[in-house]
Amino acid sequence: MRIWFTACFSALFFSIASPSAAQQTLQCEVASVHDGDSIRVRCPGARGTQRVRMNQIDAPELEQSFGKRARDRLRELCPPRSPVTIELQGRDQYDRLLGNVRCGNRNINEEMVAGGYAWVYDQHVKDRKLYSLQDSARREKKGLWATRDPQAPWRWRYEQRQR
Repeated sequence: MRIWFTACFSALFFSIASPSAAQQTLQCEVASVHDGDSIRVRCPGARGTQRVRMNQIDAPELEQSFGKRARDRLRELCPPRSPVTIELQGRDQYDRLLGNVRCGNRNINEEMVAGGYAWVYDQHVKDRKLYSLQDSARREKKGLWATRDPQAPWRWRYEQRQR
């Protein structure tokens, strides 16, 4: 049993740490939802939880207008203890797993943008389809687009650092 556990943990660790991590997929369980674009997961064979940052999107910060609503929507889409699939794209600057998140048959990155709970993260976007989802949400005044003058999270963070 101990050898099996060690082998599983090693395989998970090296698949995450390897340069080919972009092609890896993890099957895990949601441990918690931090905000509108990051979660913690428990993966078989790994100790503790892993931090996951959703790729290509940026949700409002918790202290920002609409931030708590974005977090709550992500909790509805991926409740704790639910199965989650992470299509890894590597790691971000804070050493979090970076990827596309699927709960059930739903692409959660797309769902958050389409519902007006997150912006397309211009600096990191590769999937141009996200822009059409964002444009539709804006046109239909969904989520944060129904608020007056929504501010992109990266601009909000910049302004906070300047204070």
